Amino acid sequence: MRRALLLAAVSPLVFYLQINPAHAADDATSVSEVVVTAQKLDAVRTGIQTQTGASTYVIGREAIQAAPGGADVGLNTVILQAPSVVQDSFGQLHVRGEHNGLQFRLNGVILPEGISAFGQTLNPRLADKVQLITGALPATYGLRTAGVIDITTRDGLENGGEISLSGGTHNTLHPSIEAQGSHEGFNVFATADWQTSDLGIESPDGRSTPLHDRTRQTHAFAYMEQILNPDTRITGILGSSTETFEIPNKSGLQPGSLDGVNGLGPIDPSTGNGVLRVNGQSAFASENLNENQREITHYGVVSLLHSGTDFDFQLSAFGRFSSLTFRPDPVGDLLYDGIAQNAYKRDVAGGLQFEGVYHLGDSHTLRGGLSAQIDRSTGNTTSRVLPVDGAGNQTSDVPLSVTETTAKTAHTYSGYIQDEWKLGDSLTLNYGLRYDRFEGYVTEDQLSPRINLVWKPLDGTTVHAGYSRYFSPPPFELASSTTIAAFAGTTAQAPGTVNDPPKAERANYYDLGVSQKVLPGLTLGIDAYYKQSKNMIDEGQFGAPIILAVFNYRQGEQGGVEFSANYVRGHFTGYANLAIARAMGKDIVSGQFNFDPADLAYIQDHWIHVDHDQKYTGSAGASYRLGRTTFTTDLIYGSGLRADGATPNGDHLDAYVVANAGVAQNLDLGAFKDLTVRVDVINVFDKVYEIRDGSGIGVGASQYGARRGVFVGVSKKF
Repeated sequence: MRRALLLAAVSPLVFYLQINPAHAADDATSVSEVVVTAQKLDAVRTGIQTQTGASTYVIGREAIQAAPGGADVGLNTVILQAPSVVQDSFGQLHVRGEHNGLQFRLNGVILPEGISAFGQTLNPRLADKVQLITGALPATYGLRTAGVIDITTRDGLENGGEISLSGGTHNTLHPSIEAQGSHEGFNVFATADWQTSDLGIESPDGRSTPLHDRTRQTHAFAYMEQILNPDTRITGILGSSTETFEIPNKSGLQPGSLDGVNGLGPIDPSTGNGVLRVNGQSAFASENLNENQREITHYGVVSLLHSGTDFDFQLSAFGRFSSLTFRPDPVGDLLYDGIAQNAYKRDVAGGLQFEGVYHLGDSHTLRGGLSAQIDRSTGNTTSRVLPVDGAGNQTSDVPLSVTETTAKTAHTYSGYIQDEWKLGDSLTLNYGLRYDRFEGYVTEDQLSPRINLVWKPLDGTTVHAGYSRYFSPPPFELASSTTIAAFAGTTAQAPGTVNDPPKAERANYYDLGVSQKVLPGLTLGIDAYYKQSKNMIDEGQFGAPIILAVFNYRQGEQGGVEFSANYVRGHFTGYANLAIARAMGKDIVSGQFNFDPADLAYIQDHWIHVDHDQKYTGSAGASYRLGRTTFTTDLIYGSGLRADGATPNGDHLDAYVVANAGVAQNLDLGAFKDLTVRVDVINVFDKVYEIRDGSGIGVGASQYGARRGVFVGVSKKF
């Protein structure tokens, strides 16, 4: 690997060295020193944070490029390659039965959460590798504990770049460019892309190209580092994304009958009874609805890394701005939903993170860290509603306006200390304490013990076992502050009036796993976990804007077993995962006004499946390189998310298998040197499958997975 990196860094200097032979030796030595120093500092950064005892799944840049769609897919699609990762609508992911609960890090630095619903802020092009860290996490990781997605960014040590263009089904067009270079200890990598498509959000009715579903997306990213000396460097990261989405429509519908609260359900074609009226209008073809959403995110990180004789540390400052703007159809939304809401929500967050490691002899490695974050969330909504009487009957067809402005600040403080103790050549114990304090809608804190044991009894065998106490504050940017009374006596009146604030989730987590190399290149693994929660966090879509709101179950339980296999041999790589899981909740204790009173009463005394629970989840993939041609395929399997049955979330949707395939051809013929052409087919068998059916606790609408798509791309290195 070191030799490959050296060659990649030195090759752009060949021409210069040929015409400046007197400087050839010095320049080659300088480039070599930069590469070696950068690699050493990368190892130092990795050593500051430990994953001892956690379950870690690594997806490298070659695996990202080899998969169907390559780096043109969203980051969520890349992470679906890992075990126990369930796909949901709007690009959401659920790891081990959690609703989101994911923390994103760039080179180990926390990236504050944003409020985007559909967007994929982080593009796979920026990643050298993606790690999903889950299970019984060491004290290093906290706050969001379903999984840590730590992205190691590309670093600019390889001079050159690439320009690419892809497109295909759904009128998709996706150009991109990336460039990188190194000079006298300063390294930079930058990438940007633009995408437009007629499939921005999942289809609501299963058709291949939905009505009114255009998206336009722009992403940009830059990584810069300056090596000050062999033991110190400063790095900077800047990123931005701007994405606009049309909200897709079903066809052939008319506004429904008033059920006492909202205009829902099919119209009675024989009488037309109960249809809402807006200024005398009651008919509105669903295909003419015009709802739109825009999501903007900007983020930045600055880090100082220093390596000493026994003590290494990294000090980082980070920040993120995100906003969401929803524009309704002013008449159509009123007729269909009883509310047309212009919504703007913004969240600005920033903080500091300090982490260090002290090597105390051969047996003990001490690690510790401190972090602090401030978060400012603001919102402004203007809702057009219609007046109703106590029985829910419309009393006027002239809309009313309800305006709400909210602003709230939260503070989060965290600290940890832990010791990695080598008890012998084959046994390592990692134990520590973590403290977290959250000051938001409520103020809560917790001291959390963590302990993990890793045992390697035989060559190729690794056993890990761990216990972690977790403290997870509610996602502050999603917490609801709706004034319930403002909508009383209107078509947007809430089902209830109780609105307790969201609380932090507190949990005990247990994990036990074994991995075994059974053949050259083949590793098998099995991992079992169990989590018991108080105030378990969940999220749901309530109201017209596609903005998720957080709520708590008083009790929660999640558990499961996952099986994995990975094979790398020569030019062939393959993987397969199967997970069995169950996630249950009981008694909703915050944001109660969003729920039907009958559902609340049932859930108060009964355990139910949470809406994102999926019993069986699988993924598999393989790639093979034959000369300059790479063949690839992958698939995902799901037994179906929850839907309402005889009880809330008492049923599930149909199971599905979606297969994808691709082929990439590298050309090296004169003017076509370093040119790659690829063809990818997504959902090869055109499987029609439903992700959501619009029923269930916290589920707002139906969504179907993407139908078959054929995409062609060409890229040229320079």
